[in-house]
Amino acid sequence: MGSLVMTGGLAAPARAAGALTVGVLIPGSKSDKGWMESGYDGLKAVEKKLGAKVTAKFIENVKFGDMEQVLVTLAGRNEMVIGVGGQTQASVFKVAPRFPKVKFAIIGGNADPKKPDNVSGYDVRQAEIAFVAGAAAAMLSKTGGVSYVGGLEIPAIKNAGIEFGNGARYIKPGIKYFESYTGDFDDVAKAKEATLAAISQGADIHYHILNLGLRGMEQAAREKGTHIIGSYTDRCGTDPLYVAYSITGVGFQVEYAIEQAVAGTWKPEFKPFGLAMGPQASDMIVCKATPEQKAKLDEIKKDLLSGKIKVLDA
Repeated sequence: MGSLVMTGGLAAPARAAGALTVGVLIPGSKSDKGWMESGYDGLKAVEKKLGAKVTAKFIENVKFGDMEQVLVTLAGRNEMVIGVGGQTQASVFKVAPRFPKVKFAIIGGNADPKKPDNVSGYDVRQAEIAFVAGAAAAMLSKTGGVSYVGGLEIPAIKNAGIEFGNGARYIKPGIKYFESYTGDFDDVAKAKEATLAAISQGADIHYHILNLGLRGMEQAAREKGTHIIGSYTDRCGTDPLYVAYSITGVGFQVEYAIEQAVAGTWKPEFKPFGLAMGPQASDMIVCKATPEQKAKLDEIKKDLLSGKIKVLDA
């Protein structure tokens, strides 16, 4: 089952009076500087915020073939189970009907008529913010070339790549755009290879939807003197390799699910987040933005919210 880690072990939780028990499946590493770490950070934040009202446990580094087994374990011992990533959706849909009293939430889920009655899906709207990231990349590029590396070539990841390219061309119609997929969110070598290939063709700003694979992109960019637009969390000033960050509130949605359950307002719904839910849910930060760059990005976000600019869904 890969590296299996669960805070507090697999024993039944020592339940505080009235505490909501939550089990969280994190498919990748909680230290990936990306999606998984954002989800973990959200879990830690909501534990701190709610204190004795919630008891949470997590399992990380779970391969796709093991997700169903892990979800069964979590559902047998918790009142709420959260899958951090759209790749958990198929397994959640299989397991949830077996535990009708357990609340399930999928961070990065997509709308599906087959959704069980005790499951909520939260769409981070990655394609929407990827459009803004593409615009930022075009503004920041000095070579007139930008690139995107995705992991699995599934609709949500593919759509983000398409809209990143569209956003770049929105600013510079003739910009060179290179898009590739490694087939694995965690493959460092393939991510490095894809980034080096884009650099060799003129890309100097890179965007991604990767987990640990991001380390390969970092290696390539450091070797060649190019730069990265990071994802999920604003870490401006911590690493000169990163010139901007798109905020994709994975952790914010983990917090949202748990807070709703604790408050008794949780619903088994499909809910899009994105720019409409505010900067905690979705935003674009250029670390050393000029006033002109900031104004243009604000205009693009406004046009996305109004529907003037239309992008693909998950």
